[in-house]
Amino acid sequence: MNFLFTVAVLLVVLGVLIFVHELGHFLAAKWAGIRVHRFALGMGNPVPGLKFTRGNTEYAICWLPLGGYVKMASREEEATSSALEGSGAPAGTEPVRPDEFFEAKPIWKRMIVILAGVTLNVVFAWLSFSYLAAKNGEQIDPTTVIGRVTTDSLPAGAQVLATLAPGDRIARIGGVAVGSWNDIETALTSATGDTLVIELGDGRALPLAIHHTALGDRLRAAVALQPYRLPVIGQLLPGRPAEKAGILVGDTVLTVNGDTVPQWYDLVERVRASAGSPLVFRVQHDSVRIITVIPEAESEPVPGGGTIEVGKVGAGPDQGLVSRPYPGIRAFGAGFRATLVASTQIVRTVQGLASARISSREVGGPILIGQMAAQTARLGFDTFLAFMALVSVNLAVLNLLPIPILDGGQFIFLLAEGVLRRPVPERIRNGLMLVGMVLIAMLMVLAFSNDIRRLIGW
Repeated sequence: MNFLFTVAVLLVVLGVLIFVHELGHFLAAKWAGIRVHRFALGMGNPVPGLKFTRGNTEYAICWLPLGGYVKMASREEEATSSALEGSGAPAGTEPVRPDEFFEAKPIWKRMIVILAGVTLNVVFAWLSFSYLAAKNGEQIDPTTVIGRVTTDSLPAGAQVLATLAPGDRIARIGGVAVGSWNDIETALTSATGDTLVIELGDGRALPLAIHHTALGDRLRAAVALQPYRLPVIGQLLPGRPAEKAGILVGDTVLTVNGDTVPQWYDLVERVRASAGSPLVFRVQHDSVRIITVIPEAESEPVPGGGTIEVGKVGAGPDQGLVSRPYPGIRAFGAGFRATLVASTQIVRTVQGLASARISSREVGGPILIGQMAAQTARLGFDTFLAFMALVSVNLAVLNLLPIPILDGGQFIFLLAEGVLRRPVPERIRNGLMLVGMVLIAMLMVLAFSNDIRRLIGW
């Protein structure tokens, strides 16, 4: 059942985003007056029975369920495009007029057609992020005080963070004042400098030496820092041990088995280490109460493979978030900033992969996307839509890479044609397209192999 759900959600994500991308090319081609032979989801020739023709354009589902395409009328039928997009115009359509060929249009119009797919992907992400901003506002964690540092996950160049202690307050990062934990996370992951200086409220300055394209290390450093959290119950899962024992939202946990718990993290450690063993909670809300809770044993995966059993009671912390609404048009500004941050992170990830500062093992394919899509879908529509927006930006950025088979490579061909005053020779284009196909095939093999490694725990 989980497998079927994952496959279904993956088809929704890829189907919607590929449709959006190809719709951009389709609408731009129609605007430019270019004949569109086929609008397709999937690659290759159409599946019989899953196609129809209207207005000289065939709309179809194709055999290979990866990607999609808009096949435009061209004077040059390239071998690579025939393999990917099927061959020929749909049967029964009118002959193509000379002015309807792709090559008959001015270069600037062809550039718009080529870039229209990624543009619509970015617009989709922007509108999605804007909708979420208008609906939910900005959730701000107002603290800048350190609660804990998980030193075992610190990357190279970030060991200085191990000197931080609970109660330390971060004042500035990279010379910019921070007023919330949101600011801290954004500065650590998005700042462009190769060395970040973290300034504390007591005057200390800690240099963080992580290259700006080593995004994985930046993220690990950000995750290693955890904000100060009082042991206050903020949420309860129905039917789980905490709720059944009588714990209430808003309860402050004073002691567990007689030992004080200064922070939420201390409470979590006691619970995780006590699967199946009774714990005596002393809590305070309107009054002090004594409650016995027995954590349930659950299995958790561990790095390198295998699992461990930990105790859980089905309770979450009160994070003290402050909601800041985005009235009117400001939501579109927030959506634009979120889209810009997402695209910047993806560009830096590509730079990190190219410079080997990010391991190629981090590359994921359709299996990983499906797993993440299923996880976000279970968390609700808002989380799922935010994930789709992020994937849409990813699709746009990757399509702009200067690989001949992608939109970025086609745009380079048009730039060359504008400079040379003549098209790039067909023989050269076909050769470069074949190289592009090989590169994409190699990338897909890498992505699938990484996905399989994750599945089997390598």
